[in-house]
Amino acid sequence: MKRSDFLKGIGLASVGSVLPLSKMEAATTAANKATACTLIPSETEGPFPLDLTANSTYFRQDLREDRTGVKLHVKMKVIGSQNCLPIQNARVNIWSCDKDGVYSGYNTSNNPGSTTATYLRGYQMTDANGEVEFVTIFPGWYTGRICHIHFQIYLSSVYKAVSQMTFPIADKNAIYAANSSLYTKGADPMALSSDNIFSDGYSLQMATLTQNTDGSYTSYLEVTVEGTGTTGLMNYEGETGGQFKMGQNFPNPHNGITTIPFTLNETSNVKFDIFDLSARKVAVIDKGSMGVGEHNVTADLNALGVAYGNYIYQIEVVNANGTFRQCKMMTAQK
Repeated sequence: MKRSDFLKGIGLASVGSVLPLSKMEAATTAANKATACTLIPSETEGPFPLDLTANSTYFRQDLREDRTGVKLHVKMKVIGSQNCLPIQNARVNIWSCDKDGVYSGYNTSNNPGSTTATYLRGYQMTDANGEVEFVTIFPGWYTGRICHIHFQIYLSSVYKAVSQMTFPIADKNAIYAANSSLYTKGADPMALSSDNIFSDGYSLQMATLTQNTDGSYTSYLEVTVEGTGTTGLMNYEGETGGQFKMGQNFPNPHNGITTIPFTLNETSNVKFDIFDLSARKVAVIDKGSMGVGEHNVTADLNALGVAYGNYIYQIEVVNANGTFRQCKMMTAQK
């Protein structure tokens, strides 16, 4: 399969029960998460969002490419507002400027970058715990905006939540000061109260920032979106092209052996491709021709020589009506 075909079905995924709202929710503290989720307004995508999922090149964890800067692990957890439980298979896009405040993909008087560059942009899908992780660099700042990272969370082709995260000011400026040879613009002069995005409140968009033993940093943010999280088998999603429905694998997480449920509406050739989080194909399960009805396919990653970790499994259904695909995330662990 061509790389350009990878994850074509991802934009059609519908996770849980979602509605197209203009608000996104973020989790409160762990103490009250079980009983309440707190709304946070959606924010602007900004001038340089791009459609990351139109190009599978962006499906990756490490976004740095040739950009220099302090290594930053961005961790996010997506939670459903209906029950404050994790949402699997949500698609999370993030993008940010480089250490000098310049975005990839655009070249304007205010953003002297390259229209063909792709650095510091990417997307992943949430795992069984509703979590994603990216490797990037700590962003710089530019005139008129405080240091920030953009993100979009897609639950379906018609619903996305858009917001931005920022960081504690003292911790952020300490990074700039300790790495002044890289961050030559110095401390970020903006106050949160002066930033047009965060001036109306920012506590729910304030990511934690922790230094690791290797000198890198980890940020963490929990975000609650409209929908229902789950701790078990998710319901089937809507039909894809009227040809099939595919459910979440079970159990998930699993110890290397799991079952993928799906229903065919037409006799079809069925194949499952399994990809790692850098879009490298690691295994293929080709079932050949299968008849109309409900099916369960066993995926034995141990027998296929696939290590423990998070993987995307993509069903490909081919029949007289065409070729149809859809993706989900699975987690294999000891």
